[in-house]
Amino acid sequence: MEDPLSASLASAVQQARVALDLSVNALAERSGVSRAMIGKIERGEAQATAVLLGRLSGALGMTLSELVARAEEGTGELLRRAADQPVWTDPATGYRRRAVSPATDGPLELVEVELPAGASVSYPADAYIFKYQQIWVLDGHLRFHEGPLVHDLAAGDCLQLGQPSPTTFENPGTADCRYLVALVKGRG
Repeated sequence: MEDPLSASLASAVQQARVALDLSVNALAERSGVSRAMIGKIERGEAQATAVLLGRLSGALGMTLSELVARAEEGTGELLRRAADQPVWTDPATGYRRRAVSPATDGPLELVEVELPAGASVSYPADAYIFKYQQIWVLDGHLRFHEGPLVHDLAAGDCLQLGQPSPTTFENPGTADCRYLVALVKGRG
């Protein structure tokens, strides 16, 4: 069964595409995602993976976090209780993303991620344009590929991302890895 956030993500992708006056063909060309898959995602016939959402959001000129924020339909509330923090799970990897921050137009966003043992998720450089980000590992082991650089991070380690480049979040461990991504919007 599809969760409500996945259904909202389908609508958010379509709304962003239409707002940019992009056809499905144009979005397919920009993102490298097939027309058929984009159509299935927008109609709610297929649940997009984190990798596909990363490619689509980059082609739409936003990060995955911005796309998810649009799907969450921000209320402007300054407090988001733990029980009200939307969680999205990637159907391909089991990657779980929790939107910790209140859904406001503020510049700071906090996202908690759980990456299962052995899983990896990759994003294109476009997903990081105009963002200042840090990754703080809370539990487990995270191997973060930032372009040609590879960072092995353990619990307590914090990494500031450099210039936008293709990235891969990889959990080479035998236990789940939990980390926090802090991003500031509008900085490059």
